[in-house]
Amino acid sequence: MTLATLRNLLDAVRRTPGIPVIMGPTAAGKSELAFALARESGGEIVSADSMQFYRGLDIGTAKPTAEERRLVPHHLIDSMDISEKSDVFRFRTDALRIIGEIRARGHLPVVAGGSGLYLHALVYGLDSLPAKQSLRDELDAAYDNEEHFPELAAVMERECPLDFKRFYPHRRKLIRAREVFLLSGKQISELQSGGFAPDPTFAQFVLVRDRADLVNRIRRRAAVMLESGWIEEAKEMLAKGLLQAPTAWQAIGYAQIGDYLAGKMTRDELLESIVIATRQYARRQASWFRSQHREAAVLAVPAED
Repeated sequence: MTLATLRNLLDAVRRTPGIPVIMGPTAAGKSELAFALARESGGEIVSADSMQFYRGLDIGTAKPTAEERRLVPHHLIDSMDISEKSDVFRFRTDALRIIGEIRARGHLPVVAGGSGLYLHALVYGLDSLPAKQSLRDELDAAYDNEEHFPELAAVMERECPLDFKRFYPHRRKLIRAREVFLLSGKQISELQSGGFAPDPTFAQFVLVRDRADLVNRIRRRAAVMLESGWIEEAKEMLAKGLLQAPTAWQAIGYAQIGDYLAGKMTRDELLESIVIATRQYARRQASWFRSQHREAAVLAVPAED
């Protein structure tokens, strides 16, 4: 971002009372804005990027640098091993605790990230949807894998079209939707039709960019990441079982690098594959924030940045 653009965005955020929650699609500029806000206000950043939770996934998840973390405290980064399963309940509990601790120190919490379900849980609260651990374990065993997930997708598209449209292709969200349907006979989208009111403690902001500009930023960032050691990082994490991890396997780019290392694609094809996957993810993020965070103030970032 140019200095003028950043200043305008900072002014817009400061005019709104509440704990700032900065969201938007990947590569939109969330981290830059959150860092500038926290630096100027003496604040601390609470990450809402579910892949930055994991130790070892550094370059590929665009974690803040060591210098940035020295200048501004960051929380919920490197808080989990890839063998651990992240979930929205744990995130919300940890995030609320950390926010309370930051406020007790007299500092401003700044929440920033692009993991929509986690952000929604923090701002709007958790629902009271039915759950049964034994059933969830059965569904996880049956469908939480690449081989059989298409079977679940086909069933959900046929029986639960609203939830299929809302959650596909996110595997764990669709499994959760199946669990709710089997227990209640209704889709999550039907049960939540009344919606949730946002917690007024938070002030929501969503960054938006022109689509072509965002894709260009995604491409440039992916190229820099590949030149900065991402392939070596991925090789190490794949050897540690990343693709068999319960939730960390979802980190974009690592599976593609694995295919590159196996000789299945060229370096140029690798870059293009990562760009396509990231662009698709950004599109899903943007759709989520439009539909699930309608109260968020829209902060448009000029394309020339």
